Amino acid sequence: MNTTRLEAFSDAVIAILMTIMVLELKVPHGDSFEALAPLLPVFLTYFLSFVYLAIYWNNHHHLLKATKKINGKILWANMNLLFWLSLVPFATGWMGENHYASLPTAAYGVVLLMAAIAYTILQSVIVHAEKDAGEPVIADAIGKDRKGKISQAFYIAAIPLAFVSPWISVALYVAVALIWLVPDRRIEKKIDDEIENADHSGPRRVED
Repeated sequence: MNTTRLEAFSDAVIAILMTIMVLELKVPHGDSFEALAPLLPVFLTYFLSFVYLAIYWNNHHHLLKATKKINGKILWANMNLLFWLSLVPFATGWMGENHYASLPTAAYGVVLLMAAIAYTILQSVIVHAEKDAGEPVIADAIGKDRKGKISQAFYIAAIPLAFVSPWISVALYVAVALIWLVPDRRIEKKIDDEIENADHSGPRRVED
């Protein structure tokens, strides 16, 4: 089984989640800047979550681009990721509507943490499948996945800190987004290098 249907389905789900989030931005009753003020926390939370979903979409695309075959384990690992991402609109709305109160801010972190763990599981399942097929490209590209581990550590710290100061937690969520804002091109670069090396090592035609 190739990756086409899985990628198309995942793309559609992420697009729907983005659409659901923007529908939470209610039109203000008024035509002044003061009328917009209550919407600012909701908009800022929406913007952060939109960036997160865009990051997941980007890296998910690169990951599946490098994947040669899909098996049942990969399908379920991908569904696990989509499940946690599907909770992002709920966590986003709850945190924004309550102006970054402690519990909603902590819950937002729980959703982000579980999505990050789910993505790590998906990576791991794909790596094992590719290794079994003699394709170590993804494993070599991911390496020790320092960015992924740092992100999860930030989420774990942010969840209890939300009950001390929600703004510290929000700062950590923003920090993780900034870490990943530049697209992670490890896998894409590894594939390009493999193709380039194969081209250079291939047979050459001798001109008369």
